[in-house]
Amino acid sequence: MTSDPAFAQHLRDLALLRRVRDRIDREYAQPLNVEALARGVNMSAGHLSRQFRNAYGESPYSYLMTRRIERAMALLRRGDLSVTEVCFAVGCSSLGTFSTRFTELVGVPPSTYRAQAPSGTAELPSCMSKQVTRPIRIREARVSGAQLA
Repeated sequence: MTSDPAFAQHLRDLALLRRVRDRIDREYAQPLNVEALARGVNMSAGHLSRQFRNAYGESPYSYLMTRRIERAMALLRRGDLSVTEVCFAVGCSSLGTFSTRFTELVGVPPSTYRAQAPSGTAELPSCMSKQVTRPIRIREARVSGAQLA
C-alpha cells in the first residue's frame, strides 16, 4: 500500500461517492437534490457534482433521473397505474419534466411506452429484464448505432 495522502483522499472520496449513489438507488422516490446529497457526505454541491461525474460519467441529477425512469418503465409495463400515478410514484413532481426525461431516455413518451410495453420480459429473470429494458439516452443510442453500421 502507498502512504500518499492524495491517494488516501481519493479512496475516501470514492467511498463517499458510493454512499451517494447507494442513497440515490435507495431513495429515488424521495425529493432529492444535489445540495441534500452533498450535505449528507459533507461536500459542497459543486465538488460532489464534479467528483460524481468523474467517477460515474454522469451528474448526480442525471443518475437520479435514470433510476426514476428505470422504475417508471417497470411500473408502466405492469399496466395498472396511469402515467400520472407512475410519475408521482417514482418521485417526480412535474408530469412535464417526467415526460420529457422519459422520452429523452427511452425514445418514446411514457403513454406510448405503456401502450407498447414489452410483454416478453415477464418470463425473464429480473437481472436479465433490467438489462434488456434499461433506458439508454438517445444520444448514446445514436453513437452505438453509428459504430455498428
